[in-house]
Amino acid sequence: MNLKLRIWRQDGPEDKGAIHEYDVAGVSEDSSFLEMLDILNEELFEKGEEPIAFDSDCREGICGQCGVVINGIAHGPERTTTCQLHMRTFNDGDTITIEPWRAEAFPIIKDLVVNRSAFDRIIQAGGYITVNTGAAPEAHSQLVPKPEADKAFNAAACIGCGACVAACPNASAMLFTSAKVTHLGLLPQGKPENLSRVVNMLNQMDEEGFGGCTNVGECAAVCPKEIPLDVISTLNRQLGKALVRGV
Repeated sequence: MNLKLRIWRQDGPEDKGAIHEYDVAGVSEDSSFLEMLDILNEELFEKGEEPIAFDSDCREGICGQCGVVINGIAHGPERTTTCQLHMRTFNDGDTITIEPWRAEAFPIIKDLVVNRSAFDRIIQAGGYITVNTGAAPEAHSQLVPKPEADKAFNAAACIGCGACVAACPNASAMLFTSAKVTHLGLLPQGKPENLSRVVNMLNQMDEEGFGGCTNVGECAAVCPKEIPLDVISTLNRQLGKALVRGV
């Protein structure tokens, strides 16, 4: 495949940045999207030019490190992580525009790399439990209704990639925060801090500069782990309880 790439280049947080165009040839349709960028970087390195900076780690769709906006869509045209997107999704001769996540709370470090430590601070504000779990408890010592267990498991699949923020017109982190609140709050170990967790994590989310949720639904539409939109309803119900109890 021969492709034309329009890639955002930015030397640092204070640099203005701009789109640069590159041609890449001979890309296998079986290559992943990141492997295609590797090929381009090898060519740039051989020419003595600065390679394009982008994030990746496991490249197995697990860690959440990778993530760019491809032709205006977070992670690209398929509902998966960028590292699991393959070039057979595109056609020979295509022009592909590649940009970083766009959000005030995700400042650009360089090129396609953004600083997502705001997510870490939201987790630190309440994404934990204080109960001393000790050894593994007897399997049936604490019964958990299966619907709640399933919902908690689905919410826990969130890998914190930030696609929800990149896709939201308000750059809201509500889906991410709701997923963390839901998967902890539905299980017995997380219930003692349930209401304070909601308040603390939402306050931290606002402090980080994320926008408010207006139920557009783009966050769930691009989530590679298919976190359902109803986790936001779960968070809102818990927030209501916290306000009534004066937490």
